[in-house]
Amino acid sequence: MVGHVDHGKTTLVSALSGVWTDRHSEEVKRGISIRLGYADATFRRCPNCPEPSCYTVKEKCEVCGAKTKEVRTVSFVDSPGHETLMATMLSGAAIMNGAILVIAASEPCPRPQTKEHLMALDVIGVKNIVIVQNKIDLVTREEAIEHYEQIKKFIAGTIAENAPIIPISAQHNANLDVLIQTIEKVIPTPEVKEEGGAQMFIARSFDVNKPGTPYSKIQGGVIGGTLSRGTLRPKEKIEIRPGISVEREGRSEWVPLKSVITEIQTGGKKIKEATPGGLIAVGTKLDPFLTKGDALVGQVAGTPGTLPPVWKSFTMSVRLLDRVVGSDDEAAVEPLRSNEPLMLSIGTMTTVGIVKSARGAEAEVILKRPVCAEVGAPVAISRRIGTRWRLIGAGVILK
Repeated sequence: MVGHVDHGKTTLVSALSGVWTDRHSEEVKRGISIRLGYADATFRRCPNCPEPSCYTVKEKCEVCGAKTKEVRTVSFVDSPGHETLMATMLSGAAIMNGAILVIAASEPCPRPQTKEHLMALDVIGVKNIVIVQNKIDLVTREEAIEHYEQIKKFIAGTIAENAPIIPISAQHNANLDVLIQTIEKVIPTPEVKEEGGAQMFIARSFDVNKPGTPYSKIQGGVIGGTLSRGTLRPKEKIEIRPGISVEREGRSEWVPLKSVITEIQTGGKKIKEATPGGLIAVGTKLDPFLTKGDALVGQVAGTPGTLPPVWKSFTMSVRLLDRVVGSDDEAAVEPLRSNEPLMLSIGTMTTVGIVKSARGAEAEVILKRPVCAEVGAPVAISRRIGTRWRLIGAGVILK
């Protein structure tokens, strides 16, 4: 769920799932999403009503009163829209199979972060996109049509050029049946590999223990994310890379973390086996100090000995945008320069890379924080312009 700040992403997730994803105290206070929010929504279908009115998230049809049948459960990641939180949005998009771009009908299109988020989806390779024209209850019919034409003009020539545009009011649950029908058609459940070692991108990590918990009742750290391949089960061993930095003989090195899975949950329910698709929370025997405050976000967990290599530096291909997106002036993107810092987003990891050398379509970078990733993994490249990090291009890890 992506889009400009205050265009209704969190409200829409709540309308579909019943979960308000802004739980952090600062999020509630400021009215914006700061961390990635998660919620599962079960799409259902009435056996009696015609399309699209048959689609709902209710167990009883609101039209005819019949008991509805489950279609599938979808996991939503509510990404922050504020410009200073772009790295968090990139982390969310990196683990998704599709995206809903929310655009408020009450504001001109496009807004700065609407442009930046659409470009980010292109960079990361998210191609299944549904555009939601939200807040239609705040405008007249004529204004909604004019705004629709603004959206069409904005997406022309982009990755979302052929994306459907669904007018809704998330606040009043208007037209959600049409939206669910469209999501079912445009963002299908992907085919995934369940064989081989498990691999999970960590998007959240936390300590579930409350202050004052007796030592005997302390639970191990929890990691959250989505499996890209393989399966995970309770009592299995798990490895997390790059791990933690330790000092040895005056030198700092990264050592993988190893633990045992104690339980797995999805949607607040314990499960005996996790497979690719959807968001899961994995309980471990790790010291909760290691997982508190999202400390392990960006790392990769999975079957010991099967995870991708850890990079302290790498050479990547570089494809720069013509102009900087996300700012009002949209200045031209200058070529990469030696020794300049870049913010790099790979999977759910965000790290700073210093350009060692830049030559044409390739650049070698030295990372401030190592990353676990496959050769060929996509890289989103942002540059510090003024006081903000701005998306300027994309790359792929070569070696």
